[in-house]
Amino acid sequence: PTCVLGIDLGTTSVKAALLVGAERGQVVAESCSRETQAHTSSLEAGPQGMEQNVQRIIRALNECLAALPQQQLQRVSHIGISGQMHGIVFWKKAKGCKWTECGTGPTFEPEEVSHLITWQDGRCSPTFLSSLPLPQAHISLATGFGCATVYWYLKKSPDFLKSYDAAGTIHDYVVAMLCDLKKPLMSVQNAASWGYFNSRNKSWNTDILKKSGFPVHLLPEVGDPGNIAGRTICAWHGIPKGAKVGIALGDFQCSVYSCLTERTDAVLNIGTSAQLTISMPQGFQPPETPDPSSAVTYFPYFNGDYLAVAASLNGGNVLATFVDMVARWTEDLGLQVQESAIYTKIIEAALAQNDSKLSVHPTIFGERHIPEQLASVTNIAVSDLSLGHVTRALCRGIVENLCSMLPVQCLMETGVRRILGSGSALARNKVLRQEVERIFPFPVVYGKDVDAAVGAAMVM
Repeated sequence: PTCVLGIDLGTTSVKAALLVGAERGQVVAESCSRETQAHTSSLEAGPQGMEQNVQRIIRALNECLAALPQQQLQRVSHIGISGQMHGIVFWKKAKGCKWTECGTGPTFEPEEVSHLITWQDGRCSPTFLSSLPLPQAHISLATGFGCATVYWYLKKSPDFLKSYDAAGTIHDYVVAMLCDLKKPLMSVQNAASWGYFNSRNKSWNTDILKKSGFPVHLLPEVGDPGNIAGRTICAWHGIPKGAKVGIALGDFQCSVYSCLTERTDAVLNIGTSAQLTISMPQGFQPPETPDPSSAVTYFPYFNGDYLAVAASLNGGNVLATFVDMVARWTEDLGLQVQESAIYTKIIEAALAQNDSKLSVHPTIFGERHIPEQLASVTNIAVSDLSLGHVTRALCRGIVENLCSMLPVQCLMETGVRRILGSGSALARNKVLRQEVERIFPFPVVYGKDVDAAVGAAMVM
């Protein structure tokens, strides 16, 4: 029997899952996760930049695959790949990677490749974005979107772009390397996340872009999610040469795909960022132009369907920032505590505090529809200053923030009957799960830590 391999290249970790056929459909036979630790400083954009080292991401991917059973990898016939949307990586077509031998067979290493400029990148200020031509697209342009980043380089560092002749998301890059694609191929899902893409006619706004001197030769070809991009050109970690590789998909859509079975389900995903989504009726088309002040965006899904999504920039990254702050404070006091130990302690402390009167508005990273609004803490009383009270209020704030973007009333009106919880932060944090159950008046069912990887495999 053959296996399907699903891979997810996330913001903080790489995940892989092997699916095998069973009587009840596909089941996860093996899975693996590795932290990428890929964040790196941005020379051009300074503190506003958010970049990742592609070599480190691919190293984590190789470690993940090396940890999976060889005999099952040898039976892989299809590979589905998802990853963090909006971001962009540049490479030289003929020199994007070099294939080498490792303990588990041939693998590729990045060669003439830029850093990945991620979805969290903040170099494009509101003033800069307002200077760009108006896109013909249903999603508002934001900092961290691939096309906005290209415009930034075009205006601030044009020589940078001359070094490369191809671009894509990090997962498009992996697909292009595995299949030796002469021109990168991108799914409608990822193209919509870059800006300047018309989802109705599935095409880039090339006329608008050309007029302003945008290097349109860098734009990938676009195909439907679920289509095959090509076949592996080498036996990769024991996966046979010639295995079919799907066009790279959005990690969020794959997380939803791994669990959404009924149109009456809403999916709540909390990983590095957070999303609350419902599926739109069949035949729905998004409006021609976006409402920049709306908290809800329409994401292309599969088979021409759309998801209505409250996509928050504040999820597990808020807790990570809080943990980092606690670690720095303890260091300033002359003490040394591992961040992993802090995580464990703050969750234990919050579980001991059933309630907190503190009110935390956790939008430390802003939101796309209100970029200038930052975080705040109110209702501070002496009785609620313990680590447990603060952590409890922070977790509640993350869920409440999502809820304010797509309110419970709205979910009820669209016929939602159940919440499906997915994403690594939700899987690992019991306090977050308790707050989800407190805030939503629906039954909640939880998925696994590797949902996006599983979804990417299921699509194949």
